[in-house]
Amino acid sequence: MTAAASPRGFAFRLAVVVLTAAAAGFAAPSLASGRDGRAVYDAVCAACHATGVLKAPRLGDAAAWKPLIAEGQRSLVRTAIKGIRQMPAKGGDPSLSAVEVERAVVYMANAAGARFKDPS
Repeated sequence: MTAAASPRGFAFRLAVVVLTAAAAGFAAPSLASGRDGRAVYDAVCAACHATGVLKAPRLGDAAAWKPLIAEGQRSLVRTAIKGIRQMPAKGGDPSLSAVEVERAVVYMANAAGARFKDPS
């Protein structure tokens, strides 16, 4: 086994890659952080919000989202987590974390003109 192929050589090369990426400003995604807003939208929310099924406001429809955006980010997120009218809690995916739901709300609202802040 060559030095480069040894476990120690691999660990060294991996450390160099990680440190180089960190120095360049890249952060490794954390599994604990969950999916971003677009990923949650694509996987869960688009089922209704892409087409307007059951009167769901469509992605990017500024007029439909305007009164919802006026309620504010906190209120809109709380409603999305609990569910409202035909929309089930967490859009029907109970595995979503509160942060993932908030990211999806921010993604959809911002696509309609809001300036909501994405949660960390």
